[in-house]
Amino acid sequence: MSNDINNHAAFIWSVADLLRGDYKQSEYGRVILPFTVLRRLDCVIAPVKDDMLAKYEQTKAAGIENHGPVLDRLTGEGKVWNTSKYDIPKLLDDTDHIAANLRAYIAGFSPQIRDILEHFDLEAQVTRLDKANLLYLVVSKFADIDLHPDTVSNLEMGYLYEELIRRFSELSNETAGEHFTPREVIRLMVNLLFIDDDDLLAKPGIVKTMFDPACGTGGMLSVAEDHLRQLNPQAELKVFGQELNPETYATCRSDMMLKGQDAENIAFGNSFSEDGHTGKTFDYLLANPPFGVDWGKVKDEVTTEHETMGFAGRFGAGLPRKNDGSFLFLQHMISKMKRPEEGGSRLAIVFNGSPLFTGAAGSGESEIRRWIIENDRLEAVVALPDQLFYNTGISTYFWIITNRKSPQRKGKVQLIDARDMFVKMRKSLGEKRKEISSADIDEIVRTYGNFEERVADPADESKQIGCKIFPNEAFGFLRITVERPLRLRWEVTHDRIEALKVDKKFAKLDQPAQATILDDLEPLVGSTYDSDVDLRNSAKASMQRAGVKGKPLENAIVEEFAIRDPQAAVIADRKGNPEPDSDLRDNENVPLPAGSLRFEPDPSERLASDTFVAEVEQYVEAEVRPYVADAWVNHDKTKIGYEIPLTRHFYVYTPPRPLAEIDAEIGALEAEIRDLLAEVGT
Repeated sequence: MSNDINNHAAFIWSVADLLRGDYKQSEYGRVILPFTVLRRLDCVIAPVKDDMLAKYEQTKAAGIENHGPVLDRLTGEGKVWNTSKYDIPKLLDDTDHIAANLRAYIAGFSPQIRDILEHFDLEAQVTRLDKANLLYLVVSKFADIDLHPDTVSNLEMGYLYEELIRRFSELSNETAGEHFTPREVIRLMVNLLFIDDDDLLAKPGIVKTMFDPACGTGGMLSVAEDHLRQLNPQAELKVFGQELNPETYATCRSDMMLKGQDAENIAFGNSFSEDGHTGKTFDYLLANPPFGVDWGKVKDEVTTEHETMGFAGRFGAGLPRKNDGSFLFLQHMISKMKRPEEGGSRLAIVFNGSPLFTGAAGSGESEIRRWIIENDRLEAVVALPDQLFYNTGISTYFWIITNRKSPQRKGKVQLIDARDMFVKMRKSLGEKRKEISSADIDEIVRTYGNFEERVADPADESKQIGCKIFPNEAFGFLRITVERPLRLRWEVTHDRIEALKVDKKFAKLDQPAQATILDDLEPLVGSTYDSDVDLRNSAKASMQRAGVKGKPLENAIVEEFAIRDPQAAVIADRKGNPEPDSDLRDNENVPLPAGSLRFEPDPSERLASDTFVAEVEQYVEAEVRPYVADAWVNHDKTKIGYEIPLTRHFYVYTPPRPLAEIDAEIGALEAEIRDLLAEVGT
């Protein structure tokens, strides 16, 4: 970020000194952000304001009610016009009526601009500032700053918006998941998104579309548009987005309007429950959704769509846990990819580590990973350094998803370890203490494009990047249930009799019935049985004498005296099959066999767990039965799971130092301590 932008931010932020006392710190943004947008619009219109008013009067005199098309052309910035005689500096000429004149000024804007200002709830702030006698002071502050595009470019203005919002976030103590994406991170993401399309995007007059379902102030869309313009000045990138926060939505919409984009393409609302772009598909999609966002508020809508529409809707693959909607964003974006026959799409999204491995086999998260990988959509995962973002220091990852993989990438996933690719910042910004340099971006993109494995050397302390390539099935596994036979004997002891007394079924009996059964059990203390037959007959007889009956009570009495014993006989069911012992039940992850996923000419159908019975039995014979010979697999419980253990794949074992070296170091330290003590003693 340039010094000029920091200076502008500091100047605008000085308005906070005026607000202190009448506004809480967390409320400063309600004034500063809309007035910054208003001043930007004011500066854009200023050079043509006189012509604009003249054209407006001409259209009125001609009886033309729809004067928008005429005024739209004057600024060259889309539907940005104002028919009021006022501007920000002129408002200061009439201090007694500044609130009324400001309202008249706002009312003179185009309908699209008024919609933006309404989402800022600017009217309420004008009233509040006027009552506190602060309105003139605030307006005069903003009148002193020049935000014309010749002074502050569109790209720089985006920086300025995000810097202000970052400061508001810190004052509001927002959660770590609500953050804005640093520009160098976006540049890396956009480079990876466009990596194979340079020739395509260089065609004269090419028009492509891009969508961000959590667009914030539009930073990602702006950087992507700027990047494409550098590749091909004649290319056009039409951007679309959706944002839930009304202030950032209004900021994004105004910024896009000033950049010549169609502001109608930026929708307001929750992407999960109020899809603002239903039925639309896009060439490119990118997002940095909030980490760990709770989607409980829209649980009914999302669950209903999942259950009633399945894969015809957006969330057919599965639902993640309620406290993390990351995979909902991803499924939403995948639903907006163009079909391969239409040219397909590429998608990049920022995640924390949770989507890589959270969720056991069969869970919503695992099923979503399974759906993506089995359909050969996951192209790569890139591990980034920690402390890259303003409001969180956690590690992050890019997922690159596409339905138009190049031939060499089909059926494969590329993992890149770029956690060392950073430079430390001289001054931290919130939690952001690291940044990815231009050289680092080039190296990461080069590694991605080369599609060749690179192994980091643990002895090399310089910055290194790792790259590994795996077949899709390497991330899948069969979660099998290994059973052991139940082995029991029965023994009547005083301890077990005491335990029976507190059993719920036994405790429901009246006192005489309890006494009869306990009296009958007392002579049996010390007795042992190889089967439950004799003890069960004794229990039946005792219950009959007590005047009670019922199989549940009978089972409770018998089970209370059952003891697991590895030397006892195996308990069998009515069909003669051994019953499993739940205490000895275990689970194993069996890797999917190589070549079990095939993607030519079409993606494979969803795998079935019973396809791999022979492979599972082979695994158990080699890895389980040598240690527990009586084990077997309950194939009905086998589940297919997927996870992406990126850290494990790049782990490099570092052997401990030799003991002699450690002893020598300890000896040297002890000698140093003795010398120091000797000096103190003298």
